[in-house]
Amino acid sequence: MTNNNPSSKPLVRLENLCKSFDGEDVLKNINLTIDDKAFVTLLGPSGCGKTTILRLIGGFETPSSGAVYFDDEFINDTPPHKRAINTVFQRYALFPHLNVFENVAFGLRIKKTPEKEIWEQVKRMLALVD
Repeated sequence: MTNNNPSSKPLVRLENLCKSFDGEDVLKNINLTIDDKAFVTLLGPSGCGKTTILRLIGGFETPSSGAVYFDDEFINDTPPHKRAINTVFQRYALFPHLNVFENVAFGLRIKKTPEKEIWEQVKRMLALVD
């Protein structure tokens, strides 16, 4: 991901991130920068490493090598509950009792985003997958 907005700053950065399970490399030297306020979707076939990347960013897995940074802080050893990161995994709903709109809006509400802005952002994002 390339920074197309010079006024934004990187919030999440993966540097040469690698992950192996039982000696099998599943991620090799992943480099990724996600800017502040970016809405990111990882797309790819089953088994390509999407969930592993999210689990590494969220702290649910530990990298075999490489680094995960959040707001320029090295967080490889920071437990998940101490990371200010929202992730939605392969199931369509973070909270099955909420509708799709409410699931997408959840992170914005946690950040106390004004309702009008939540409505606009969620509608814009859902239009991309309609």
